[in-house]
Amino acid sequence: MGEDRPGLLHDLSRVILDAGCSVHDSHINVLGQECVAMLMVRGNWNTLAKLEAQLRKAEPSLGLTLTLKRTGPRKAGDDALPYAVEVIALEQPGIVNSLAGFFASRSINIEELVTRSYTAPHTGAAMFSVNMAIGVPANMHIGLLRDEFLDFCDDLNLDAVMEPVKG
Repeated sequence: MGEDRPGLLHDLSRVILDAGCSVHDSHINVLGQECVAMLMVRGNWNTLAKLEAQLRKAEPSLGLTLTLKRTGPRKAGDDALPYAVEVIALEQPGIVNSLAGFFASRSINIEELVTRSYTAPHTGAAMFSVNMAIGVPANMHIGLLRDEFLDFCDDLNLDAVMEPVKG
């Protein structure tokens, strides 16, 4: 994480490349004036160790605050069905917490979450959108889940859609 500037990703990716590694997965956003990046980097044991050392040295010159953590591949055998959830509503406190609680209470994992605040074009109202990727357990009755979710959203005055991920 660090102050956003042109060339930041180029400089960071150069350190990764110079260590003999490559970016495998990433999420990069600008929030306010800060660039926030989460990168999964691939390499063998030696190149990853080299990268960790180079990143610690480059942290001040890059202007970034870095947190490094080793991880492994996602566990196989996950029988969750991928669904997309989109919610749009007037901006109000607690929307994300309410949605997270709904899915957590049903043991449904939220795998990705993107929110955005914006002003409605014609009315000027403060709006809030939520886009999620969730993993629905294969043994769960989808029709019942969708009905419960839409009722839940209606009670909170949220406009929502839940549908399977295509492709």
